[in-house]
Amino acid sequence: MPKSTVNESKMFREFSLIKDKYIKDNSLKYLRLAVRDLSNNYDVTESEINFMLFIYDLEFFTIRYISEAYFYNKRKVYERLIWPLMKKGYIYKHFDRLKPSQTREDHLFREEHKMNYRVRYALSQNGRLMVSKAYRKIYGEEQINVPV
Repeated sequence: MPKSTVNESKMFREFSLIKDKYIKDNSLKYLRLAVRDLSNNYDVTESEINFMLFIYDLEFFTIRYISEAYFYNKRKVYERLIWPLMKKGYIYKHFDRLKPSQTREDHLFREEHKMNYRVRYALSQNGRLMVSKAYRKIYGEEQINVPV
């Protein structure tokens, strides 16, 4: 690939923007700053915000699914992400352990029953509001406040 040709009059500038026709989308440019802003102004860590961004489109999930999809150890995903976010009210148990149906057909044809049922977690309304605030900051719709 040939080197780009840049006008020599720009040689002493600190930066030069590429024309918009060559860049499709650059909305994630402020991702790091938006995440730092939220972690400084709310009681969440940057890894917890990144996790909430990951699960934002899920109605509910199990620890098994998240550990495989997020490439994280089952025990660590619970200890480092799910449990702290549950204590802060950003995640809740959508279907608890003793919730499954008690019908005979469910016990015969499902591998999960009352005692080995995996808990389903979901992002709470506060968690969804936090993620939507993050997206507004990333897209430039809301001001980012990061201390210098």
